[in-house]
This record gives sequence, structure tokens and C-alpha cells, in this order.
Amino acid sequence: MARLFIIFLSAMLALSACAAPPPPPPQIGADGKPLPRVYHIRDGQEREIRFRMLDSVNALREANGAGTVILDERLTAAAATHSRDMSVQNRPWHFGSDGSSPVDRIRRVGYEGDLVGETISETYETELETLAAWMEEEVTRRVILNPEATRMGFDWLQEPGGKIWWTMVLGK
Repeated sequence: MARLFIIFLSAMLALSACAAPPPPPPQIGADGKPLPRVYHIRDGQEREIRFRMLDSVNALREANGAGTVILDERLTAAAATHSRDMSVQNRPWHFGSDGSSPVDRIRRVGYEGDLVGETISETYETELETLAAWMEEEVTRRVILNPEATRMGFDWLQEPGGKIWWTMVLGK
């Protein structure tokens, strides 16, 4: 019996040594606040990130009396195109390098509905941190919570250094 206990205890100690180490404490900046960490998007996370954003947007919309939106592959294609283009231009703005507007981009991908709005961001933060920042700004909050929106496209481009160009397009 004692031998079985020793074997069990040895196995438990060996397994506990396999646990992941705790994350390092955050580095503190000169202002006393934690420095941001780079959010690295791994291959294969696209679907997870897209649906996490959709669920979060819908929760915010429902809490504010707006209906839910569904993901639209055409709007997502327009968002992906614009995220890549903002990276090429190295600036977050709503015009493409060819002078295209959000309406031009949704038409190019075959979306026949109306544009409700577009939100964009240049950041190193997660999609949910980006959504929280969008909700703090009146202009982008109005786009996200617009009750006329029924469809959403969402995509991004992450550069090798970690910078992420996020684009959300809402349509009806």
C-alpha cells in the first residue's frame, strides 16, 4: 500500500512540474500604467476571432435595443481589402490607396445592400480591446449600434512586427 502511495505521489509531482509557468508580471511605463503587450494572432484563429467579435457586437447591440447582425462574407471581403490597403498606406483612414470609399469597396465585392458604416483601427490590441475603444468614441459607437444594420463584415491584417489593422463594415 505504501508503495502504491509513493508511486501515486511521484506521478502527481511529475505532472505538477508540467504545468505552464505563470505569465511574467506586466512591465510598467513611466506613467505608472502597464505597458501594452503585442497581441499575436496565430494561424487558424480567424474563425474564432471573427465569431468572438460578432458575439460581442451583438451583445452590445442587444443591450442597447438594436437588433443583431450576421456575418456577411462579402462585407468581410471588403474589410479584408481595406485592412491590407491601410497597412500598405501605413495610415488608418477610410479611403483606399486608389481613392476608393467604403461604398466603392462593398460594391466591388458584390454587396447589393446599403452601407451603414465602417470602423477602423491601427493597434497592437486584441479585437475586444479594439471594440471597447470603438465604443468609447461617439462616432464609431453610433455605427456599431445603428439599428438599421443587419450584416457585418470584419477582418484585419497583422504585420510581422505585431501591428494590427482592424476593419469592421456594417450594412443593411
